[in-house]
Amino acid sequence: MKKRVYLRFISTIAMLASMISIAFGAASTTAQAAALPYSPHPVQVNPVILKTGQGNAQYQFACQAPTAAVRCYSPQQIRAAYSIQPVLNKGITGKGSTIVIVDAYQSPTVQQDLDKFDTTFGLASTTVNIIAPDGLTPFDSADPNQLGWAEEISLDVQWSHAVAPGATIDLVLAKSNQDADLLSVTKYAVEHSLGDVISQSFGEAESCADPKLLVAEHKVFEAAALKHITVFASSGDQGAAQPTCDNSSYILSASTPASDPLVTGVGGTHLDADATTGKYIGETVWNDAFGASGGGYSTIYKRPFYQLGTVKSQWRGVPDVSYSADVNGGVLTVLGFLGTNSGIYIFGGTSAGSPQWAAITALAVQKVHHRVGFINPILYAIGHSRDAYQDKFHDIVSGNNTFVGTDASGNPVTITGYSAGKGWDATTGWGSPIVSQLLSFGW
Repeated sequence: MKKRVYLRFISTIAMLASMISIAFGAASTTAQAAALPYSPHPVQVNPVILKTGQGNAQYQFACQAPTAAVRCYSPQQIRAAYSIQPVLNKGITGKGSTIVIVDAYQSPTVQQDLDKFDTTFGLASTTVNIIAPDGLTPFDSADPNQLGWAEEISLDVQWSHAVAPGATIDLVLAKSNQDADLLSVTKYAVEHSLGDVISQSFGEAESCADPKLLVAEHKVFEAAALKHITVFASSGDQGAAQPTCDNSSYILSASTPASDPLVTGVGGTHLDADATTGKYIGETVWNDAFGASGGGYSTIYKRPFYQLGTVKSQWRGVPDVSYSADVNGGVLTVLGFLGTNSGIYIFGGTSAGSPQWAAITALAVQKVHHRVGFINPILYAIGHSRDAYQDKFHDIVSGNNTFVGTDASGNPVTITGYSAGKGWDATTGWGSPIVSQLLSFGW
């Protein structure tokens, strides 16, 4: 008990110290920018997906074969790989906790797709609560932008449920993908204390967000921390790069909101797990033709208190943690709004990791009977303890997140990234979780 109280005290001190350092770090660009309104910028989501064939009676798909050119994983395999199943076996399913998923637009088949996902993989059923504080935009199946967000919704809902099948899911939808609209509904979720943990599977280059919006956004995250609401965000799928504001090319940039020091940024790995049992074999930094783990250093937020002694830069480093993200080793997800192309798809991207980390947090909430709140200081405390770190995280030590792509004119673009190493790095943070051990820590 003393250990838990001590850690929660340290967490509070670290949170306050982070708020102070952020204010100084952002002063040059935002000190005079507190007044609204701010200029919105569209936030794109482009989950990389591949359609699978039909599974057999044992829920086996061709991509689950060891010899498959592109591998995939079911909920049971992911639960095994990250040691989630032992937690579920003890009755810790997230019951009594609520996960808030923030997305834009809508999916007209979100509940039906979740139902099919559950029956396909033998999971307990649940009902998604759909909340649209600013109104629900009619679904346009001819709009690629809306289709991308509908795909993201399916991924976020199904895989948060796969990890925490007993948790309540509140799907909070913005009326558009403008960052101002996404912030509006995130603020609503925090002000109304809708859930214990929030997942945001989207982001943009820091320079694309209006400085006034970043100030307002950070205040929302401060409010979340004070209410002990945990906030996750995916770190991006273009390695050390982010798209330029007009989407014509790429620049070296961290992704916001993951770069906010009051958010836990989630990077991506290539997971190698046993094709039959899902037993963990190993991981490397996700970096291939499909994309790469987002990571790097903020140019807006100063290094927060909890990164002292870890991050050498004077600026906030991201991500904090990571999770399986490669399409080659992606997660199976049901899409029912694509007409004749509806079916089960393989999903990749760091956007898969954010809702699953949120679900892991929901498990912790049930286990300790209270919200765990701002968890970054706890994660870094674990990282600084050699024995605790080896016991609770898979350290990713191989790979980099250099991005190689092309601009809108077809010209090659290379953004040199960062390399993985022992302990924290700007590709996968502290690594991926060993959930049964991580939840044994004094939250």
